[in-house]
Amino acid sequence: MADTVLYEVSDGLATITLNRPEAMNALNIETKVALRDAVRSAAADEAVRAVLLTAAGDRAFCVGQDLKEHIGLLAADRETGSGETMSTVREHYNPIVRALADARKPVVAAVNGVAAGAGFGFALAADYRIVADTAAFNTSFAGVALTADSGISWTLPRVVGPGRATDLLLFPRSIKAQEAYELGIANRLVPAADLRAEAEKVARALAEGPTVAYAALKESVAFGLTHSLDETLEKEDELQSRAGSSEDHATAVRAFVNKETPNYSGR
Repeated sequence: MADTVLYEVSDGLATITLNRPEAMNALNIETKVALRDAVRSAAADEAVRAVLLTAAGDRAFCVGQDLKEHIGLLAADRETGSGETMSTVREHYNPIVRALADARKPVVAAVNGVAAGAGFGFALAADYRIVADTAAFNTSFAGVALTADSGISWTLPRVVGPGRATDLLLFPRSIKAQEAYELGIANRLVPAADLRAEAEKVARALAEGPTVAYAALKESVAFGLTHSLDETLEKEDELQSRAGSSEDHATAVRAFVNKETPNYSGR
């Protein structure tokens, strides 16, 4: 795996770190491929029970597409007429977002600085966002004459509402950390110096939790957003049967009755 993305698994927690701090963790092709592969690996690995997505440096989580590389690719497209440059949405961004959102385990994003464009989209694809008080978000797309990608036209309206999402997409601006918290973009706001420790604490707690139940919770929330109450009640019945037959549920019930702390296996 390229050193533009670091990947480490320890005690059930996969930590994925964007590692281009000198470029504000912008997404060149090498980084997009490495990030896609890392997220897919974490999602598929049964030994991984939670994922922490973070970034190196203190200026940026990810500012989206590397425009310095992008301008050269656009010029090559004009010469060849291939139009291949924008296939990055299909080949990279979409698989990354699907892997984050569909992972059958919790995904925590630790947002250390600016999250713009696809970087914003990746943060929104996580289940839980811990944000440094110095961080900021920006949709950015309209500012470079592009439409939304990285799932942000689906995730952002569900977080802030369709009216606010349209405003933020049509008129890109810096959304400071406090406002992001008030809008629900940030689940938890912490001092920048405490971000990594707090994010690891939360992610490790999730990695030690009832993984089957967490997966069912992710699925039920996503399902309920696009289905009727009756359909959602049926889905809850299905998912509760799955969670109820897990080893972790039996462990939790025994621990509760015995007034003990449960030790979950993730099964």
